[in-house]
Amino acid sequence: MDITCRPDPLQFTLLPLFGRIFNVMVYATLLTMICVGLLVVAAMHDLAARTIPNALPAFLAGGGFLLHLGAGNLAAALATAAMVCSLAAFCWFRGWLGGGDVKLLGAAALAVPVVSMTSFILDVGVAGGLLALLYLLARRLVPAASVTVPVSLAARVWRAECWRIRRGGPLPYGLAIAAGGVLTLLQGGPT
Repeated sequence: MDITCRPDPLQFTLLPLFGRIFNVMVYATLLTMICVGLLVVAAMHDLAARTIPNALPAFLAGGGFLLHLGAGNLAAALATAAMVCSLAAFCWFRGWLGGGDVKLLGAAALAVPVVSMTSFILDVGVAGGLLALLYLLARRLVPAASVTVPVSLAARVWRAECWRIRRGGPLPYGLAIAAGGVLTLLQGGPT
């Protein structure tokens, strides 16, 4: 009687599949966290300098490209991001958004899941409305500038922001875009 130890056929067929799924999930989670970090950096830069460096939306778009490439819905993601970017470009043309905001909005639209695009746009709109309300209320509450020159970066940013608020300067809408993108990305769901 021949007693041979035969391996379970399911062991060889399912283990590589689970390994691939696990790797895809790890890479997708890592890319999502990188995209969240890029959105936070863009928001902070927009708050401090009212500019968004071109590299941030470029890397964010690259991360979104890789996320959707891995999920297999790249064409749909590119189409929805192009529509969002086109609408944002129209807003830029009318003077309602800055050029950096347009780039960040288009890149963030590429990074969020296609099925969550409506939620993303709604989150950005609500965050923008809250930001505008906060700035309107802050105009009455922000004290006059002091004569001492601040030393720390945070103190200098605060002083510049107080000056912008008092004179009614433009909103750092990158904050609203980043808030909407972070909320949508952290909600999870299919990419």
